[in-house]
Amino acid sequence: MRLEVLSKEDMNALSRELSRAGIMNRTLEDVTPEISHYVVVRGTYAELVEKAEGIEPLQESLDELKFAFEEITSNWEVGEGKPLDGLFDESDLGRLLVLTALIESGTVVEEDGKLVLMERPVLDGLRVELRFPIDEVEDYLEELERRFETGMITEYTMEKRYFVEVMEVDRELVEAALEIAEDYATEESIVEAMFDGIARSVLADVILELAKKHRKKNDLIDALLEREPIVVEGERERLNIYFDEDAIEDFLKELQSLGYLKVKGNRIWV
Repeated sequence: MRLEVLSKEDMNALSRELSRAGIMNRTLEDVTPEISHYVVVRGTYAELVEKAEGIEPLQESLDELKFAFEEITSNWEVGEGKPLDGLFDESDLGRLLVLTALIESGTVVEEDGKLVLMERPVLDGLRVELRFPIDEVEDYLEELERRFETGMITEYTMEKRYFVEVMEVDRELVEAALEIAEDYATEESIVEAMFDGIARSVLADVILELAKKHRKKNDLIDALLEREPIVVEGERERLNIYFDEDAIEDFLKELQSLGYLKVKGNRIWV
């Protein structure tokens, strides 16, 4: 069960907390690439609006752009200088696009650390560049290429990631680990770890139950494969657990390292 944290300090702190609670764990650091592909659509605002009918992601972006333009320019007089932090919010992509377009067109210039509006801008004539993750516009690619000036941008990011791997399969220890991790791990990794922990715990219980009847490893694996998927029912949800023979072989080794059973050749002891 793997939990991701955002820093080495958090990784070490979570590992210490788990160890204090008697939960076996190990830390992991990994350098991973993140590759993102974007479709770029260029043109003046008026050109894009004219041809955007039926392409929902583009229409939504243009609406956001219009709103941001009106917000920025409504209280900005020609010749007036404004500080950047008063115009730009990093979380508002529409504002960033508008300001970039205004600067590139010469409508806004920087003077003495402020942005000065040189003339009253017209939204329709503003040339903009919109980027969309390729999976968001996959259904519209042909239309975008046919109607607009398009391009592709690929971004490659190399980043170091930090994890704490919980080695337990006991249900109570898994739940305790998840509770401790709430103060350290990312929300997404906690959700994934929860299902991983439940599935591994249930699978371990089923294997130990079958191992009492099947003393040969190949017989146990065959019996386990016949029960696939193992189903865990909740009040409003269901977890289906799938596996293959190679995965079970590795999981048996893990259960042996944790002291739950012993495997020697084709023999199994609980």
